[in-house]
Amino acid sequence: MRNRLILSALLALSFLATAQQKSTTKSKPSDQLGTHATANLPSEEDVNAFLHETFGYDSQLTWKINGIRPSQAEGLAEVTVQISGPQGQGEQKFYVTQDGKHAVVGDVIPFGAHPFEQTRELLNKKATGPARGPASAPVTVVEFSDLQCPHCKEAAPTIEKLLTENPDIHFVFQNFPLPIHNWAMKAAEYADCVSRSSNDAFWKYISSVYAAQSDITAENADQKLIELADSSGVNGKDVAACSAKPETQSRVEASVALGKSVDVNATPTLFINGRPVGVNGNNYDVLKQIVDFAGNDK
Repeated sequence: MRNRLILSALLALSFLATAQQKSTTKSKPSDQLGTHATANLPSEEDVNAFLHETFGYDSQLTWKINGIRPSQAEGLAEVTVQISGPQGQGEQKFYVTQDGKHAVVGDVIPFGAHPFEQTRELLNKKATGPARGPASAPVTVVEFSDLQCPHCKEAAPTIEKLLTENPDIHFVFQNFPLPIHNWAMKAAEYADCVSRSSNDAFWKYISSVYAAQSDITAENADQKLIELADSSGVNGKDVAACSAKPETQSRVEASVALGKSVDVNATPTLFINGRPVGVNGNNYDVLKQIVDFAGNDK
C-alpha cells in the first residue's frame, strides 16, 4: 500500500501505470523549500538536478517539489515530490542523507518497545471524525478513506465485517480525498455535513456513495450526492448548502493534514491502536488477528 519513489526509469513508469491505485495527496510546500534555514537540507536546486538526471530522459514525465524538511529520523532530510505522466500522477517520498550523497527510498518507521504509541496518542486526540462503537474500547480503529476510491469501496465490506463481529471496537472515519479524483473532495464535504446532521445517516451515506461510484461524475456530483444524502435520512439541499461553506472545506483539509502527519499516502489506510495497516477485500483474518493482539497488549 505504501508508495515508493523508484529511482530508475523502468520502475518509474511501472509506478505511473498504477498511479490511480496508489496515488497520494499533494502536500503543501515546506517553509524550508529552496532555503538553507535548516542545516543539511538539500536545496530545491539540488533536488531538481537529481530528478532531472533520473527522469529527464522522458519528456512525458514531469515533477513538482512539494516539500523539503527535516525527517523525524535524525540525520535525514525528507523530500516529497509530485510525479506526473500519461498514466497518472502521485506523490512520492524519499530521504537524503546528511552528507547529501545518498537518497534512501522506502518508509522510515518508528522503533522501540512501543513503536505505535505516539501515533495512537495523536489519533486519539485529533481523529474527531464520525465514530461508532464505545469510546472507552480497548481498541480504536481509524480509517482514512476517499469516497471515490475504488479500493476503499472494495475494502468497505471487510471493515464492516470487522466492526459487526467485534462490536467493542471504537471506529473513527477520517476523510482523505485524493487530488487525482475529481469529485472526491465534494463527496468528503457532503460527508462532513451529513455527519454533523446525523451520525446514523452518515454510515448510510458513505455506503450509498461507494455503491454509486460508477454513476457519479464531476458534472453530476452535486445532484447525485444530494439524492444520496436524502436517501440516507437527511435533507440533501441543506447538506449541499453546508458543503459549500469555507469551514466545511477547512474541516476536510484538517482531516487530510492529520493523515499526512501520520504518513498516510494511500487509501484506504487503517490505524489499529496507532499501527498502520492496509486493508482490502480479503484480509479480514489478518485484521482480526491484529485487533485481538492490540486488545490484549498491555
